[in-house]
This record gives sequence, structure tokens and C-alpha cells, in this order.
Amino acid sequence: MEAWSRTAAMHADLAREAEERGRRITAGEAYVRAALGYHFAKFVWFLDLKKRRAAGDQAVASLAAAHRLLDPSAERVEVPLGKAIMVANLRRPAVDAPPPLVLLLPGLDSTKEEFFHWENVFLMRGMATVSLDGPGQGETGYATTIRPDYEVAVSAVLDALVERGDIDIRRAGVVGVSLGGYYAPRAAAFEPRIVAAAAIGGPYNFGECWPALPGLSKDAFIHHSGARSEEEAAQLAFHLDLRPVLPRLRQPLLVVFGRQDRLISYHQAERVAAEAPNAQLVMYAEGNHVCNNIPYKYRPLVADWLRERLSASRQ
Repeated sequence: MEAWSRTAAMHADLAREAEERGRRITAGEAYVRAALGYHFAKFVWFLDLKKRRAAGDQAVASLAAAHRLLDPSAERVEVPLGKAIMVANLRRPAVDAPPPLVLLLPGLDSTKEEFFHWENVFLMRGMATVSLDGPGQGETGYATTIRPDYEVAVSAVLDALVERGDIDIRRAGVVGVSLGGYYAPRAAAFEPRIVAAAAIGGPYNFGECWPALPGLSKDAFIHHSGARSEEEAAQLAFHLDLRPVLPRLRQPLLVVFGRQDRLISYHQAERVAAEAPNAQLVMYAEGNHVCNNIPYKYRPLVADWLRERLSASRQ
């Protein structure tokens, strides 16, 4: 953790120095790197929860500074969910008409602070983005735990945005990465306002993946699910199951996976694509988990696919 935090602090220092010299873009880019550094300082790390929270707060603050410099129109959105408050970042492209909306869902220990460059892929294609810390994720996770019915969170966000005149939630898509690849099709199956969904590196049944998960990933699920033991966590993981959900999913679903994924078997993606009524599977032979080794392939593919479907839904 300390090495990541030192690296993040170095980029934050570079950002402040550049900003003092009026170098807005350089400073903003450095703040983005600082946010990522602080995020990864606490990624799947639970040895000291106070230090973990401090790094998380620094990641949030660094990204807010990046938004101030690189995208002043970016907004922090807070949405009630029961007694808790979910937090998301909303960004909009520079277009005249209200753009379609893409909800970006993190995975087990990822957060909205990872998504600045991911958001840009959609923004450049004329789509607004909402990067959500849902139940058990990021800032929202300080007061919530993972819940299988993630559609409740997605519906709450759409409800909160419905009165806005600067985005078109009638043309809404959802994209999830890693465990978010379970959340995205699950949300679409229960939320009719979702026009299309994409699942990247997600499981069919997370409980089936449990034995092969590394210890750090198990620790992360134990923490974020609120389980009291590894045995309880293993049982809770089986609740993250798309089998009963996929038959009711009518929207187009893009399933992207890497055959070299060592956390989740590619057979999980094959099952999702086989059982969803309107699914397309893209399997990259060289891809690792979430195809993070080939973002230049899967990211434009997903963004173009969603743009085409959200544009068609205008008709």
C-alpha cells in the first residue's frame, strides 16, 4: 500500500505544481494518475481499514480535482438507497441534443475513480456516462454491502435522473466490468428503461468461481459482502447467479471475455451468452481478466456497439 500511496502523492505534487504554473491540462492529467494510484493503494487491501479509507478519500479528492480542470461539467450525484446514499460521477459530451446515457458499473473492488479514461471512450461517441459506486462499492460501500439485486441501485439512479433535461434516459445502456458483468445483465433484466447491456469479464454464477479465486479476491468479497467468515462468503457468492435471470432478459446483451482469464473461467461467459435470448459473445483468445491487457480492442468495440443500439432506440 505504501508504495502505491507514495506514487500517487508524487503525481498529486506534479499536479499542484502544474496548476500553479497555469498548466491546466497537465495538472488534470496528473490528478487522474494520482486518483488511480490512491485507488490501487487500497485495492483488495484490508490490513488497516483506517488507512484504506484514507487512501479512498484521497482518490475521490484527486479525481474531483481532475474533473475541475479537465471536465468542469462533471457532477457528483448522490442518490438515496434505503438509509444509505449512493455516489456517482455524471459526465456529458459536448452535443446540442440530450445524449443517451451509459451507466458504468464497477466490480468487486473497483470503483468510479478507475473510470475516467473508460468514460472518455463513450463521451467521444456522444454518450453521457454515470459511473456508479453501488452497494458494497467505493464510497457507497462504507455504509452498504454487496446485494445480488443490483437492479435496485440502477433503478434508483435512473429515477434520480429522470427529470433532467440534459440527458435522455429513454436511451440508457449499462456496462459492467468483472463482477459488474453480473450486475449489468441482472439490472437490464429487471429494468425496462435499459435499452442494451454489456458484460465484460463477468460470472454466470460467482459461487462456482469461488474455489479458484485468489485469497485477496476472497478477502475482498468477505469484506464487501459483510460475511463473517470465508464459509459464509462462499455461500453468499452463490446468490450472484444469472441462471434464473437470463430467460427474462430481452434487451441485446454483449458478452466480452478473455480466454486467458485466471479469475473467472471463460466457460462462465459461454453460458451467459448461450442462455440470454439476445446475446452476442466476443471471446478474445489473448485476453486476461476484463481483457485489461487489450483495452484498445474491447473498449471501442463496446462503445460502438452501445452507440449503435442507443441511437437506433431513438426511432
